[in-house]
Amino acid sequence: MSLQDLADAGALSKGHLSSIEQGLAAITIETVERIATALGVSPFCVITFPEDDELDRLADLARKLSKGDLRKLRKELQTRTTHEPRT
Repeated sequence: MSLQDLADAGALSKGHLSSIEQGLAAITIETVERIATALGVSPFCVITFPEDDELDRLADLARKLSKGDLRKLRKELQTRTTHEPRT
């Protein structure tokens, strides 16, 4: 997807997106939501940086799972966090 395609899909200006990309403009939650909608992802996906944090890496991997596998993973994590002592 090109910057212009993203701008069109998100009802944003290409110039504004370019400024955000270059760090010249602040991004609002509304813009995050528009970008996420245009990309067909959760706003969380737009604001995480998997290479920076272990939880972000896990979230990035979880985004690639099917809904069924994601439910299984959630149940497994709930079981582990409620029945195992924290270390």
